[in-house]
Amino acid sequence: MKSLLNRRSVLTGPSHVVRVPQSHPAASDSPTDAHDDASPNLASAESSSDDGLAPNPGAGAGSNAAHAAVARSGPRPVLALRPVQTVPSQVSARGVQMANTAEVEWLAEEEALTPFRVFRSFAYSVSLLFHGKELVYYVALYQDGALWRALKAADLEAAEAAFRHFEDQATRLSDCETRRAQLEAQNEQLARMIARSEAEAERLRSDLQRRSVQEQAASNRQHQVRKEVSQLEAQRVAAQAHLNKAHRQMHQLNLTSNEAIPHLPTR
Repeated sequence: MKSLLNRRSVLTGPSHVVRVPQSHPAASDSPTDAHDDASPNLASAESSSDDGLAPNPGAGAGSNAAHAAVARSGPRPVLALRPVQTVPSQVSARGVQMANTAEVEWLAEEEALTPFRVFRSFAYSVSLLFHGKELVYYVALYQDGALWRALKAADLEAAEAAFRHFEDQATRLSDCETRRAQLEAQNEQLARMIARSEAEAERLRSDLQRRSVQEQAASNRQHQVRKEVSQLEAQRVAAQAHLNKAHRQMHQLNLTSNEAIPHLPTR
């Protein structure tokens, strides 16, 4: 009985199903056929084991065929990426190479370089330099007067292409400083306009205040004049009444005086 159980475990151990990608029809057919071949052998082996017979070796052959199919359908190798160039292809393809910055600085100190072209934008500058002794062109990029990068070319056309490349780079680097200078100028202009507006507003306030004071003074003056006019009018009325009384008295006195004159007959 124990030998029968051991024989069953040996038969059932190596038999398993292997998944194969569908993109390889040849490989997918092989393990399927092998598995189909292994299935009846396994069934016959199990039936024979129940009857006390020896196992069929066809099951092991089917499993080996399935493993071979999986090995043939393995992953493909991944290709490496191309290296990224530090200098544009249109420049490097025309004989431009990186220059030794220490060498360029030494040649500049020795006054062995002739400047052909210079571009400056804020703290960044680009120089196209010619070394007449070696017939070599240098294109240097400076930041705050310090050498940052340098390129070396054997002909003027390639050097001019490198110069334009550094010129574009310096322009991009100084875009923020350009914007800052513009904003500073605009802010200063706005500050001047604000100062002028505030001065004009202060002048208008002073004019309004002066006008208000003058209007108040004129109103007070008119009130005082009207009061004086009323007083003078009252005085005039009183004086006129007194004058009328005096005229009546004079008229009465004249009448009284005329009564004392004798009546003289006329001829």
